[in-house]
Amino acid sequence: MDVRGVTVGPVQENCFIAKGADGRGVVVDPGDEAEVILSGIEELGITKVDAILLTHCHFDHVGALAPVARATGAPVYCPRLEVPMVQDIMSFVPWPGFGPYENHDPEETVEGGETLELAGFTIEVVFTPGHSPGHVTYAVPGHGVLFSGDVLFQGSVGRTDLPGGDWDVLAKSIALLLDRYPDDFQVLPGHMGATTLGKERQTNPFLAELV
Repeated sequence: MDVRGVTVGPVQENCFIAKGADGRGVVVDPGDEAEVILSGIEELGITKVDAILLTHCHFDHVGALAPVARATGAPVYCPRLEVPMVQDIMSFVPWPGFGPYENHDPEETVEGGETLELAGFTIEVVFTPGHSPGHVTYAVPGHGVLFSGDVLFQGSVGRTDLPGGDWDVLAKSIALLLDRYPDDFQVLPGHMGATTLGKERQTNPFLAELV
């Protein structure tokens, strides 16, 4: 797996582009600046985007969804509970000054428990709500990678003060990831830098009660 992270938009969201077999790839959370994301796809030598994967549908993770989907022709995999959020993005932007963003109707939905075969990767979809009601994490066990969205960060966790957020639910989601995957799994989060499950287990102050 050849992964490139591009940090985009006013709240510095991480969009990840992963190249797999035969020049195919996937894009995770195209949050903003479609031209930057499309340039990243080209620079990685991806000739076909098999899918656009959404961990959740807050505006900072889907702001460039429509133009990237249109340019690549890739189907969008969206958490089922959050489909209305991408169909009417601006209605779910909690603060003024962001956007406008273009709506999109996702081609596929996920809710956790699915196994996706995309770009030569076997991807497990794990239901990890708490930051948002339908949030999922995309795990790629064959490459030891978690695309964690806004569940787990380097030294922090996703905020729970937005609509649908719940700390107790988020804590259970993080505990699930810690129980299911080894410490050497790389965590590629929606904000801030990459980390590993083991490092967060040992040093993340928010995880102390879980450990």
